[in-house]
Amino acid sequence: MRNMTQAERTRLRDALVGNGLLLLFGCGVLAFLVAVDRLDWFAIRPATGTSIAMARSTEAAARHAADQARRPEIALPR
Repeated sequence: MRNMTQAERTRLRDALVGNGLLLLFGCGVLAFLVAVDRLDWFAIRPATGTSIAMARSTEAAARHAADQARRPEIALPR
């Protein structure tokens, strides 16, 4: 390898750092654009069958309660 002066080493290091930062910026922009396009990827969803069933049951109960609130004449017997 040839002998490099301090100025050449500094210039090469600055060029490598600049290219690395430009690469990181490009990856960040790409990740942002993908994230903006795929918002459903970031929705919190149940992971197992049991948790899916529990989540659906609460949705059904909430829906039933909303139906009862809209129709007060159909009340449960006391």
